[in-house]
Amino acid sequence: MTNPSSATVEVPLPVRVGSPSTFRSPGLVMDGGEVPKHIAFIVDGNRRWARNRGISVEEGHRRGAENICKALEWCEAAGVQITTWWLLSTDNLSRSAGELRELVDIIRGLVRLLATSRRWRIRHLGDPAMLPSSLATELKEAAGSTGDVLRPQVNLAIAYSGRADIVEAVRTIVLRAAPMGLDVDAPLEVTEERIAEALSTRGQPDPDLVIRTSGEHRLSGFMSWQTSMAELHFCPALWPDFRRTHLESALGEYAARKRRFGM
Repeated sequence: MTNPSSATVEVPLPVRVGSPSTFRSPGLVMDGGEVPKHIAFIVDGNRRWARNRGISVEEGHRRGAENICKALEWCEAAGVQITTWWLLSTDNLSRSAGELRELVDIIRGLVRLLATSRRWRIRHLGDPAMLPSSLATELKEAAGSTGDVLRPQVNLAIAYSGRADIVEAVRTIVLRAAPMGLDVDAPLEVTEERIAEALSTRGQPDPDLVIRTSGEHRLSGFMSWQTSMAELHFCPALWPDFRRTHLESALGEYAARKRRFGM
């Protein structure tokens, strides 16, 4: 993959940092209904949104990044503690070099903006080796500079695959066992707990709710392990058209569901 230019794209926050926006949550949530601790977003539809308007794909991605800033505000105001955003899958890396350069620049700008605001604690999910060094460095620095932020957690899934996350977790378990003198004749104990502790989301609760935009009704391999018990909400709006009312609808639907977990 060709390294992008050093320039970043400015993606302004929708409101001044430090002044939380108002949130018109449905009565079901406001009156004691359960708010999900962790929402995972599949932000789909930027390219279709741009093509429908006869504008550049780059502008579609830029508008999508701006909408992530807005949605972060809404989630924080609603009391959501963790959000995960799938910005770039490993499959997306097969797109044209030109589109990838533009998209990487926009993501770099978004990462830098979120980090410098110090409103959220940032973690990268995905394989940094698959990214241009400029973006991988930006993500590493963002995680380091916000590690002490006592505010909501933001996971940025970039060059991310749910299957690869599981494979890497199993590899980590094996590598940890090797220095302890692994007996080749004895099976290695691999439990759900050990896998969870080795995933990229270790230390965090699994998503309670997954929201996917653009009308697609599938997860496409997103957080394959972590979303096994999550509630799913499929929104027909393309991501740049996603509004606070769409989030309110998803939260109201989530609060109305009875989560039995097999009981």
